[in-house]
Amino acid sequence: MTATESMIAMPPCSHTPHRYAGPSKAELIAMRQQYTNPAIFTIYKDPLLIVEGYMQYLWDETGRRYLDCLAGIVTIGIGHAHPKYVKRVQEQVGTLNHATTIYLHPNFPMLARKLASKMPKGLEVTYFTNCGTEANELAIAMARLHTGNTDVITLRHAYHGNSATAMGLTGMNTWKFALEHGGRVHHALNPDPYRSPFTGTPEEVAHLAANDVRDIIRTATPGKVAAFLCEPIQGAGGVTFGASNYLREVYGHVRAAGGLCIADEVQTGFGRTGDHYWGFENWGVVPDFVTMAKSLGNGAPIGAVTTRMDIAKSLTGKTHFNTFGGNPVSMAAGLAVLDIIDEDGLQQNSKERGAQFRAGLEKLQRSYPVIGDVRGMGLMIGIELVTDHATREPAKGAAVDVLEATREMGLLIAKGGIDGNVMRIKPPMCITADDVDFALDALDRSFAAVKA
Repeated sequence: MTATESMIAMPPCSHTPHRYAGPSKAELIAMRQQYTNPAIFTIYKDPLLIVEGYMQYLWDETGRRYLDCLAGIVTIGIGHAHPKYVKRVQEQVGTLNHATTIYLHPNFPMLARKLASKMPKGLEVTYFTNCGTEANELAIAMARLHTGNTDVITLRHAYHGNSATAMGLTGMNTWKFALEHGGRVHHALNPDPYRSPFTGTPEEVAHLAANDVRDIIRTATPGKVAAFLCEPIQGAGGVTFGASNYLREVYGHVRAAGGLCIADEVQTGFGRTGDHYWGFENWGVVPDFVTMAKSLGNGAPIGAVTTRMDIAKSLTGKTHFNTFGGNPVSMAAGLAVLDIIDEDGLQQNSKERGAQFRAGLEKLQRSYPVIGDVRGMGLMIGIELVTDHATREPAKGAAVDVLEATREMGLLIAKGGIDGNVMRIKPPMCITADDVDFALDALDRSFAAVKA
């Protein structure tokens, strides 16, 4: 085993990285400290310098390879530098790299049409933005305009972006600065059965959590609301979700109060949950808006809001314009992504590799008491760490130690949740069975090291 290989054998890879000849790690750290905003952070004690990627793998400046099970924070859906993606983006950059939507260009309406083909009937009108924050902010604005109502309901532990409006939608204080944000936003109880204040079956917990939304409408609003916004599965909030009845009941309460329902698919969309293309489909509901970003561009800056035509017309009373929304390069990236997901069978792979991951993690759970809960769908998986199974006290320190240990093993994951005790596994959807075996081995060794 060479110095450039991980401590445990990784699956073979045909890609040979280029030799890195850029600034040293120390030089880059110094530049960041002097010239970049101190709010920008790294996640390891010894910051990781990443210089190249191919499919599910990343390489550092020394040539060491890592299995990427974070995917650029759930952004690289089809894989790093996927050859078909690279070819199509390069072709577009070499032809026309920018033209706003005040002109016609084929990529813009073609991507909108392709997204419509993936949606339930009626959801067929798309406005493109640059990111998920912009998409969520725009959806809220449209909901308020269309309904004439102001109040919005989101969930505790939710993350919906970092603009002034999106910060208000977010339900974790770690993402909120002490400034005016959000407008009239109310945060309902999270339906997560593992940490809910309610007792009973997951369905009973979901019902009681849905009633909390009903009660917020009755007590904290004029009785009318603009929208309910939630992730089908929370991302930064710790891979939490309610039982199958939750969204059906909540959507009913919200629509009875004149509101619209928004599914934030920034992390859950594009086949990641396995059984369905969109996360909301797992719950048998149809929202009025779908917001998306991240995997849509596979690293290119794209966000989008898809809705019905009658709602979309709410933006036509005044001028609303986005300079880079609809950019031909970003649109080419989005078109390539949607084609590759289908051509490479990535939704089915998410289902199969997700089941393999879950089975292996549940086996580890029986060996390591620090693992309190294993949950998720497809390749959106969370491992909640606790100090005690009875009290479910968050094991914050263990999460940090596991994160460092997996990095040393050659596995890149992340942590999240309101207490920072949930290990997040969300790899590119091209990950293989051998990769999952490697990741499970690395996690096993890491948990053993932390236990010791």
